[in-house]
Amino acid sequence: MKIISDTLPLFELKQMAQAIFGNLVKAVVDTDRGLLAVDAELHADLEALLLQNGSRQNNLWGINLYPEESDDQFIEYDSMINVRPSQGNRSRSIENESTRSQIADIVRMRITR
Repeated sequence: MKIISDTLPLFELKQMAQAIFGNLVKAVVDTDRGLLAVDAELHADLEALLLQNGSRQNNLWGINLYPEESDDQFIEYDSMINVRPSQGNRSRSIENESTRSQIADIVRMRITR
């Protein structure tokens, strides 16, 4: 597990995918701090890592990254940690388009192709 505060080359993301799931990397984004945590079997583990490093729960969102896919298919906004009725998100998917856009911007900033 690692927190990306600078950039991560796409080829490293591909290696991470191969090592655990084959085609995807689980990630958690801190939308307030612009951080990306990657490379774990569970989103909850990445969430815990970010919380231990000063992130706040309401800013953390779980996603899956598919390094072999194109832009529209590169990010999947799905994780159990996203179920937050108190924040208006009642499903595993991130329902707010503004939050999705913010996450996509952070991923583009952190993953270099």
